[in-house]
Amino acid sequence: MRIKHHLPVALLSATAATFSINVQAEEPIQPIQPVKEINLALAELGKKLYFDPRLSKSGFISCNSCHNLSMGGTDNLKTSIGDKWQQGPINSPTVLNSSLNVAQFWDGRAADLKEQAGGPIANPGEMASSHTLAVDVIASIPGYVREFTLVFGGEEVSIDRITDAIAEFEKTLVTPNSRFDQWLLGDANAISQYEQEGYELFKSSGCVACHNGEAVGGNSFQKMGLVEPYQTNNEVEGRAAVTGKDADRFTFKVPTLRNVEMTYPYFHDGEAETLTEATDIMGRLQLGRKFSDDENAKIVAFLKTLTGDQPQFLMPILPPSVDATPRPQPFD
Repeated sequence: MRIKHHLPVALLSATAATFSINVQAEEPIQPIQPVKEINLALAELGKKLYFDPRLSKSGFISCNSCHNLSMGGTDNLKTSIGDKWQQGPINSPTVLNSSLNVAQFWDGRAADLKEQAGGPIANPGEMASSHTLAVDVIASIPGYVREFTLVFGGEEVSIDRITDAIAEFEKTLVTPNSRFDQWLLGDANAISQYEQEGYELFKSSGCVACHNGEAVGGNSFQKMGLVEPYQTNNEVEGRAAVTGKDADRFTFKVPTLRNVEMTYPYFHDGEAETLTEATDIMGRLQLGRKFSDDENAKIVAFLKTLTGDQPQFLMPILPPSVDATPRPQPFD
């Protein structure tokens, strides 16, 4: 059954009153809309699974390992660490507001959150399990079987239902009520004059061509290095790995700029360590513009106004394994 989501206090503050106010006219960025229909029981199950490291072969890595909800939905590493301490090939994108993305992963290979949720579980460089093993583990735990029965109306645990649940939880991870949202919704004092000047530069320089909408990005794919080639040792090819087209090499999903001050380092390869560095590179490579130090600082100041209310909830208590539960395999 689909029911209205009883939103946490942090989210209610952005929904109850603000949407009766007229949004600033004709702005390319819109406030995040309130979460509408969420299956609460499914999302609660998904929250447990999101934090459960038993979905990994080692019993050590959970979804939250690379998408840490205490750290802006990322791991703040250049590229993520996977099974047996393998260094991954790509920077971990934030899970926050990911429901607003046109597709999932940097190359867009997953159409939605459900499809994305199954990828890392079976990826040998990430959680290194298999869908079969993950199902066997969860299905062996009586507490999970009871919850799956309550949520789905049957005892069967499947990868389809596991990913359904994780995706439903991830839909709740929106971050409304940023200072910039408050300004968009009519509070003239929510951001400073200096930050407003940064926003005007952000618009007039052309940044909004790619970074627009509710998520301030995430809704298109763009080539990295339009004006100047991007210099990197990272061999990830981007969208070409999905489409097979050479023209899509180094084309990536435009990242959201929501909470961007928290999601360092930047770009698909994590090469830009700071917002100042990222702003300079994007100006030169994508726009053909060299920002002055003052212009750069103003844009960075604006970007920091995009940090919204972070998800807040009680940490889940995971049901215990039993004797029949397949044990972790961290060293084989």
